[in-house]
Amino acid sequence: MAGTTHTVTNQPPPLADYDLFGGDRALTAAVERHLDPELLDEARGELAALGRASGSAQLQEWAVQANENPPRLRTHDRHGHRLDEVDFHPAWHRLLGKGVAAGLTAAWVRPGGHVRRAAAFLVWTQVEAGNLCPLSMTHAAVPALRTDPALAAEWEPRLTSMVYDRELRPARLKAGALFGMGMTEKQGGSDVRANTTSARPLAEEGTYELTGHKWFCSAPMSDGFLVLAQAPEGLTCFLVPRVLEDGSRNVFLIQRLKDKLGNRSNASSEVEFDGTWARRVGEEGRGVRTIIDMVAATRLDCVLGSAGLMRQAVAQAVHHCTYREAFGAKLIDKPLMRNVLADLALESEAATTLALRLAAACDEGGEQERALLRIAVPAAKYWVTKRCTPVAVEAAECLGGNGYVEESGLPRLVRESPLNSIWEGAGNVQALDVLRALQREPQALGAYLQEVGKARGADHRLDAAIKDLLTELADLAGIEGRARRLTERLALVLQGSLLVRFAPPEVADAFCASRLGGDAGAAFGTLPHTLDLASVVERARPVS
Repeated sequence: MAGTTHTVTNQPPPLADYDLFGGDRALTAAVERHLDPELLDEARGELAALGRASGSAQLQEWAVQANENPPRLRTHDRHGHRLDEVDFHPAWHRLLGKGVAAGLTAAWVRPGGHVRRAAAFLVWTQVEAGNLCPLSMTHAAVPALRTDPALAAEWEPRLTSMVYDRELRPARLKAGALFGMGMTEKQGGSDVRANTTSARPLAEEGTYELTGHKWFCSAPMSDGFLVLAQAPEGLTCFLVPRVLEDGSRNVFLIQRLKDKLGNRSNASSEVEFDGTWARRVGEEGRGVRTIIDMVAATRLDCVLGSAGLMRQAVAQAVHHCTYREAFGAKLIDKPLMRNVLADLALESEAATTLALRLAAACDEGGEQERALLRIAVPAAKYWVTKRCTPVAVEAAECLGGNGYVEESGLPRLVRESPLNSIWEGAGNVQALDVLRALQREPQALGAYLQEVGKARGADHRLDAAIKDLLTELADLAGIEGRARRLTERLALVLQGSLLVRFAPPEVADAFCASRLGGDAGAAFGTLPHTLDLASVVERARPVS
């Protein structure tokens, strides 16, 4: 019989068995805003089902199991034959299967597919972020493959399938397939043009033999990989199947798995090509041009992933403070804690609103929207992913010592939070990409200014921020050294314009005052006390 000293009091109930989609007011509003009315009922039904499953105690347990039992590399069988296989805990396969079934690789073939997928991606990230890596790369491979109609006709139905088939066998025998990629090498990193992997043409048209080493190859258990290698005419994109048509294994030598800070459930590897068979994707010497749309897609997923992590961190913090008492009152009713929670909630809603707007631009696909994406995606990738870590850390602090304990789930969010800022091009890469768009594609800046201009006149702080941004854009002196500052302002002004147009007044007011008007400190919890912070926090509270 438990003693009285072990009576549990003043502890919040677990945040479980709730709807991660329906309980997220900013996300549900964005979906309703960006989807055609005739698609809404079907999309709401799908997303509500995914939201309820994602909030279940069962899936939360699978997520813990997948992270506590990271993948294991088996290079050889017991007889000494090369295997090059990665073993995963059953929970990983269950989660990955649910992600595929939720349409996270099927956006390209569904009406309103990018908005529906973006909402699902943001929800699914909150369950377990590691399995989003193969889902993201499979999704992003489609536009690259479309540069070769024959390859697209063969592979796209497999990649957009909603069936998860984990067996290693020829792709033509599978109901669905997943893709990874291997772009970076140890001597080049983001400078992929420095790659040294070589591609020697074979007798059959469009086929090559690859030799080289890839410093990062993501999701090495996948059915195929997009890689870059140096062909006779220069850097070229290739498709490397894991299993060849005759059922034999392609030469795909996994040297080791990376021991990462977070993302523990997912396998990231170094691989060796030594006479590896590959098919060319696109033209020789046009490798970067071939993969550019794929890179944009994975960068948008980094924005979505960070928005999802922030949402879960804020949900946990608000939930804890709703039930926890200190000094005679609920924490959520304490003015200083309310300020912290509201500040976190602003960051989360701004990220969600921007991410779904970019997904809608992918669906609309017109020239104006494509031009907007050219600046908005790298700017959002730069800023939203950088805000993720301080949000996760501050949210953990809201739980006090409980937030530092693994059982709370916050340490996993903290470890995961820097990933999206680092992968798919770190901060400087994004800022320089914004500069390239500004300098080489004037229609991109025009599309951006037209977008933010839709909110002009609605808030004086936003108007002033737009004016200051135009002044900064007019001064090209030392532009590279100012690239981060400029990219940050582009992202903040775009977020502010969207919130002014679409968010409740109290959210837009607080964002413009603190992020654009400068009426806040360097840390969270320094919002002007005169704002309606209680309404901002209530909007962020997870509801069943």
